[in-house]
Amino acid sequence: MHLDVVDLKAFYYRTQLGRVAQRAVRTQLEQFWPSVRGQTVVGFGFAAPMLRPFLADARRVISLMPGPQGVMHWPEGHPNLSVLTGETQWPLATGSADRLVLLHGLETSENAAALLEEIWRVLAPGGSAVFIVPNRSGLWSRSDKTPFGFGRPYSIGQLEAQLRSHRFQPGRRKAALFIPPSQRRTWLKLSGTAERLGQSLSRGPAGGVLLLEAKKRVYAPTSSGTPEAIRRPLRVLGGIAQPAPEPVSGRYGTRRGFVKKCRNIS
Repeated sequence: MHLDVVDLKAFYYRTQLGRVAQRAVRTQLEQFWPSVRGQTVVGFGFAAPMLRPFLADARRVISLMPGPQGVMHWPEGHPNLSVLTGETQWPLATGSADRLVLLHGLETSENAAALLEEIWRVLAPGGSAVFIVPNRSGLWSRSDKTPFGFGRPYSIGQLEAQLRSHRFQPGRRKAALFIPPSQRRTWLKLSGTAERLGQSLSRGPAGGVLLLEAKKRVYAPTSSGTPEAIRRPLRVLGGIAQPAPEPVSGRYGTRRGFVKKCRNIS
C-alpha cells in the first residue's frame, strides 16, 4: 500500500521530526556516494528529499513517483524533475541509471519481485542502488505516526536474501534514526548527538531505518555447443577388431546357401 504524496510531503517538509529524519538518512546516503559527477541518479518512491545533494554534480537527476502514490513538483523553485510512472514500468532506457535510491518504494510495493526486476533492468552494468527501508526491530516501524510505520519492515538478512534472489550483490550497510519517532523537543534536540553515538557504538543495524547498497550482478553469456574443438579424440576401442558375423546354420546350411536356394526357386 503506497502512501499519499500529500502526506509524505507534509511529513518531510512541514514537521520538525520529518526534517530531522530527512537530515539523518541523507547524511548516511551521501557517505555511499561522495561524488556522482557526470552520472545519472534516479530515485523511486518518495526519494526526492534524498536527491537534493546530487543536483549540483550529477549529469541528470530524476525522481520517479509511483501512480498509486501520486506526484508533486520537485525541486521547488526549479524546473520539474519528477515523473509519475507505473510501479514496474519505468520510462527509462535499459542500463541508463548509474545510481538509484529507493525510499518508501520497496516496503510499500504490491509486487516487490517485479519492482526489483525493473530496477535491475534500468541500472547500468556496475551501477548500484541504495535501498532505504524501515528496520523490523526498530522503533520507527512500530509507530504509524511516520511513513516508516507502513508497509513491510525488513531485517538486514531478509533484505539481503531478497536482493540476491533478483541478481543483486548486497554490499555496504548503514543505519539511521536512533531517536524514538517522537515530536517531543527533548528528543529532537538530541537527534544529532543520538545519531553520532548510534553510528559509533552500535555493532549492528540498530537504528529505525536500514540503508543497504547493492550492485547489479551481470553474468557472463553462455555459449552453446562444445567450447573448444577436440584435436585428437581418444579411440579407446581403436585396437580391437570388429567381430565378424557368425554363419547361420539350419535346414539349408549357411546363410549364403539359403539365399542361393531361394534364388533358384524363384
